[in-house]
Amino acid sequence: MQRSHLRFLFLNVGHFITHFFVLIFATVAALRLTTEWGMTYAELIPYATPAFVAFGLFAIPAGWLADKWSREGMMAIFFVGIGASSVVSSFASSPLEISFCLTLIGLFAAIYHPVGLAMVVQGREKMGVPLAINGIFGNMGVASAALVTGLLIDSSGWRSAFVIPGFTAIVLGMLYLAFESTGDKQEWVEVAFANDQVRPVGVSRNILIRVFGVIFFTTAVGGIIFQSTTFSLPRVFDERLSDIAGSASLVGLYTFLVFAVAAFAQLVVGYLIDHGSIRTVFAWVAILQTLFFTVMIQLTGLPALIVAIAFMFVVFGEIPINDVLVGRMASSEWRSRAYGITYIIGFTMSAAALPMIAWIHGSWGFDALFAVLAILALVIFIAVLFLPKNGRVFQI
Repeated sequence: MQRSHLRFLFLNVGHFITHFFVLIFATVAALRLTTEWGMTYAELIPYATPAFVAFGLFAIPAGWLADKWSREGMMAIFFVGIGASSVVSSFASSPLEISFCLTLIGLFAAIYHPVGLAMVVQGREKMGVPLAINGIFGNMGVASAALVTGLLIDSSGWRSAFVIPGFTAIVLGMLYLAFESTGDKQEWVEVAFANDQVRPVGVSRNILIRVFGVIFFTTAVGGIIFQSTTFSLPRVFDERLSDIAGSASLVGLYTFLVFAVAAFAQLVVGYLIDHGSIRTVFAWVAILQTLFFTVMIQLTGLPALIVAIAFMFVVFGEIPINDVLVGRMASSEWRSRAYGITYIIGFTMSAAALPMIAWIHGSWGFDALFAVLAILALVIFIAVLFLPKNGRVFQI
């Protein structure tokens, strides 16, 4: 295996780990801690809010350090830091303690997107498929969090759901550090930067502002949708699939199946935006989200499972679109910071989704949540119409 392929594999595994670790608590809270700590789901999940604030807030300093110091060094810190934080989380004995530990996980998780994505697209002209492959790994992390956590809860208790993945991440960090300490890193950096075009080419300042305005707005709204669906799906299935999912493991299994199938949406979308119009693909993804969220209202049983696959397919499919836009519009010298700004917006808004879920679920249930998500998806569709119709960046 070439070093470039092995580096790409490490970056993909890093994306898997990022989304896996930030969602461990979602399954633990839904399926165990509500009973063990005597709290309702609506009372418990807001304690994860600081973690998602940190997930977004520290993206900019992480991107700045990566651009100014070392992207490889920041990735090593990411692996070891998120693993150690997870191990520490297993010792929590109160909501406040686990909130603090989850915030540490969020802090180290914030490193990945501005740093890892900048490394994925570095030196590439066509970014859609590489970002899609990387996105599939991230989505499989989302999927595996529910499955693995559910299995660990049933087999050895909720604390093991933090300990075992934590030590695994630490070992991966040591392997990555050993990998980057060997070989000619400078040669790879020079080749990557030589192949990197300064973007955008022939795009006016007004168009640049307009596009980044759409990117930031749709990232913010999309962050709420992504967080609401990925975080609440185990609880949705716990309530609506009671006839076919009667244990933590089964809820985790169905959640995994939905996320795993939907993960490959990024590969489809990545191919489409490499060979067609980003604006058109983005618009279709948004309008399909609106449709499927509307249909999900009041569904239970097998139909709910099928529609959940459909809406997660288009939710995951949206992810690489803004990443490609940022990659095309931002030059390599400040790309980590550009991704950092994008993800601080996305993940900060994701943090706002948790109290929103708690409030809506506690007051009206998940039907109201899906109605809100349908409206938000429609808002994204309207925003996408403001992207320019023509040009190399938007239409190949």
